[in-house]
Amino acid sequence: MTEYLPWLVLALLGGFHGVNPGMGWLFAVALGLQERSRAAVLRAFGPIALGHAASVALVVGLVGAVQLWVAPGALRALGAGVLVAFGLYKLLAPMSHPRWVGMRVGARDLTVWSFLMATAHGAGLMLVPVLLDLPIADAYAAAHADHALMMTTPGVLTGAELAAVGVHTAGMYLVMGAIALLVFEKVGVAILRRAWFNLDRVWAGALIAAGMGTLLF
Repeated sequence: MTEYLPWLVLALLGGFHGVNPGMGWLFAVALGLQERSRAAVLRAFGPIALGHAASVALVVGLVGAVQLWVAPGALRALGAGVLVAFGLYKLLAPMSHPRWVGMRVGARDLTVWSFLMATAHGAGLMLVPVLLDLPIADAYAAAHADHALMMTTPGVLTGAELAAVGVHTAGMYLVMGAIALLVFEKVGVAILRRAWFNLDRVWAGALIAAGMGTLLF
């Protein structure tokens, strides 16, 4: 049963990202309201999820590659330090989000925006403690044993890494989609003024807690 726990955590973290309006659902709702179309909301989901997945995949691939050269204890300490440092940064600069894109966007612009937002929030970094408990290192070690394979497939994610990105993104996609449609069709964006709380601060605290937990456990 415990072997499934990291995968469950990956999905739950994806769901948490989906709840955060800054990760995409608010943009999808805004596009829908702008075009007065439910279809516009639905069209936004794919590019947003793709950009988020690309940002997470970057971190997943980096962690897997670093596991080849850095001892597990040192990597865990390094990952913990990065998490704590980034969490403190988000607490001190909570509004540090990309703002270059306007509301008139195509699928490519929305994908790039989502990638930048997920990266700015440290979405992939939050997965580091979970990735260290997945069989990614074993897969990389096997590939590293075959030098020719490593030379001919640089930057290609292993099956375990792709599965990690897929599970996380699926959790994010489902929650983001459900909230966006609920807000667009039933609730309205006024709920953000009446009942929302600062998820940036919650996320920053979660990054710091994850870093401390990585060191302690």
